[in-house]
Amino acid sequence: MTDTAPDQTDPAREIFQVGNYAPVPDELTATDLPVEGAIPPEIDGWYLRNGPNPREATGHWFTGDGMIHGVRIENGRAAWYRNRWVRTDSFIDPFPVYNEDGTRNLRSSVANTHVVNHAGKTLALVESSLPYEITNDLETVGAYDFGGKLTDAMTAHPKICPTTGELHFFGYGNIFTPHVTYHRADANGELVIDRPLEVPALTMMHDFALTQNYVVFMDLPIVFNFDIAMRGEGDMPYRWDDSYGARFGLLRRDDPFGEVRWFDIDPCYVFHVANAYDAGSTLVLQAVRYPELWRDNGGFDAEGVMWTWRIDLGTGAVSEGPLDDRIVEFPRIDDRLATLPARYAVSVGDARLIRHDLTTGAAEEHGFGTSESPGGPGEAVFVPSSSGPADESSGWYVAYVYDPARDGSDLVIIDASDFTSPPVARIKLPQRVPYGFHGNWIPA
Repeated sequence: MTDTAPDQTDPAREIFQVGNYAPVPDELTATDLPVEGAIPPEIDGWYLRNGPNPREATGHWFTGDGMIHGVRIENGRAAWYRNRWVRTDSFIDPFPVYNEDGTRNLRSSVANTHVVNHAGKTLALVESSLPYEITNDLETVGAYDFGGKLTDAMTAHPKICPTTGELHFFGYGNIFTPHVTYHRADANGELVIDRPLEVPALTMMHDFALTQNYVVFMDLPIVFNFDIAMRGEGDMPYRWDDSYGARFGLLRRDDPFGEVRWFDIDPCYVFHVANAYDAGSTLVLQAVRYPELWRDNGGFDAEGVMWTWRIDLGTGAVSEGPLDDRIVEFPRIDDRLATLPARYAVSVGDARLIRHDLTTGAAEEHGFGTSESPGGPGEAVFVPSSSGPADESSGWYVAYVYDPARDGSDLVIIDASDFTSPPVARIKLPQRVPYGFHGNWIPA
């Protein structure tokens, strides 16, 4: 496929069907990958990243079949690259998420958004359905429902508490109430809490936040639109609603069935949280904020910036404002500092990765390619060093980067202590990795 202007009247020519948004047709396995530079020998594990790779033209990028691209690194070498579709129950013979009576079939899934590892299980996620368990070699095991205990969808953005090892998540999407339910699994993967959450309508609750003391829900004005859903044109059935309002809901972790305390904020939308933490009687949340989204269509013409909210738990006052004016998405921190005041968040900008100092707002950039042929990085994940000090500068960032000059992709490894310098290694991949969503480093 050539990178030409898309014909907006033809779903096959949408922007996510051309250039590096276009899917790849083959599942490959390649071993002993060529490397430019040197892979630090202590890096030992799997980098897995999920994203849409539709087998045929689809109406919206969010609805394409999920494909995971993985690289195994060990002993200073890139042992293999693999890419595999997540073979859900609806992969071969698709069936709808919603049954005729309005209930959901939670096994209908494209499993295309994230991949996480908890309590020895690696799960491919999409927020409309059950998770699907995969192996670290990318073979699909099957739908995972926590031993029959989970009868709800699972967010694509669960949070693992680095202190307790608990997995916190929620499900949303019920046409009938409750529209949202909060869930918690203990460090052994046992589902121990299911708590319904009252919200006025079915909103698109993509992400949430976790601190040491609180779970933070984001009830924002992107609301389910029944008319769009009934048209069946492949568009996302959610639209901006001026009348809905915007608020954060705080639930104490030590009282999971207690009161949810709601705080009004200026209307906005948030796809992705960078981090949240407690600072005395203040809760701080940092995320990429969009002032408005999907008023007239489900497109991607809006732009988001890093934003900070401070909630005074004593007075109930909320202060908020931009951390920086750079346009970014997919913020990630060192996951060991989730719920704590992490210093850095690395996000994807235009042909560059941007690392924000979350305490000062200062930022530094790592660019790719040239002005004539800019590279396209995906989400960057932090890989901590096993030998250096346990801080955010002792480790590496890994990310897939598209090279339009050769229509190919690399896995780049950037030294966290020298963020703006060239990568310490570029692993040359046997095929292009399309732009996707989220992934994780799974240490061996």
